[in-house]
Amino acid sequence: MPFSGFDIIIPVLVVLVLLLLFAGIKTVPQGFNFTVERFGRYTRTLSPGLNLIVPFIDRVGAKMNMMEQVLDVPTQEVITRDNAIVAVDGVAFYQVLTAAEAAYQVSGLENAILNLTMTNIRSVMGSMDLDELLSNRDAINEKLLRIVDDAASPWGIKMTRVEIKDINPPANLVESMARQMMAERNKRAQILEAEGLKQAEILEAEGRKEAAFRDAEARERAAEAEARATQVVSEAIAAGDVQAVNYFVAQKYTEALATIGSSSNNKIVLMPFEASSLIGSLGGIGSIAREVFGEGGSSSTPAQRVSSARPPRTGPSQE
Repeated sequence: MPFSGFDIIIPVLVVLVLLLLFAGIKTVPQGFNFTVERFGRYTRTLSPGLNLIVPFIDRVGAKMNMMEQVLDVPTQEVITRDNAIVAVDGVAFYQVLTAAEAAYQVSGLENAILNLTMTNIRSVMGSMDLDELLSNRDAINEKLLRIVDDAASPWGIKMTRVEIKDINPPANLVESMARQMMAERNKRAQILEAEGLKQAEILEAEGRKEAAFRDAEARERAAEAEARATQVVSEAIAAGDVQAVNYFVAQKYTEALATIGSSSNNKIVLMPFEASSLIGSLGGIGSIAREVFGEGGSSSTPAQRVSSARPPRTGPSQE
């Protein structure tokens, strides 16, 4: 059966239509945006899903990832304000917000973000001392994020986080910091020990003060008792009580003999002849004690009792 020209044209047209459909239909995956260029000029952005373009006139330009992405910042050396050299690395997180700006405002988006982050790390950390770098990492991260995000905003991206991972000082500087920390701890220990000794001395001084106060109080009471006893004896003497006089004299005499007897340079004690009167005084003391405690005794007078207690004298006889 011979084919006519119309029979050949129809299949060709069908094939052309299918080719045009396949060329004009574009599927964009989730999380991506495609830019459309017409004769090399940006016209629009294709969102995720099924999209149609003009075949052979429009073409897909840049395929931009709209999800949040991570970018490792390599290790670099930073000179701090106090001339310490430290090795620093980090990580940056960013997200493309406008596909057209990210595609056409900068060439090599990741490389631009990386160099911008590294430059600002050197600027920010170079204006701080080493102690501030080690103790204010959160403040450094916040400042870096603000600076880098402002610089990258014309590129249609959003810097979500900029984090410093490691700060590595030189080995000799680490040893110096360890010695400094040890010295600081020793200083604190010495201060605490000194405070403890101070408190102990204060408590000991307070104890001595309290003991001295108690001793003074005891001496005061003893003096009051001695004064009271002296007053009683004086009143008895004023009343003519011979026994009180004998008691007072015997007490002083006994104390004097005890002092003489306890002397270290005397081996022989010579008793005076008047020592016999001490025995009479002791007799008077016994009489006073019996009268004070209510004990019964002889009806003789105190003078007779003292006379009876006195031993007879020995001497030459008179004819």
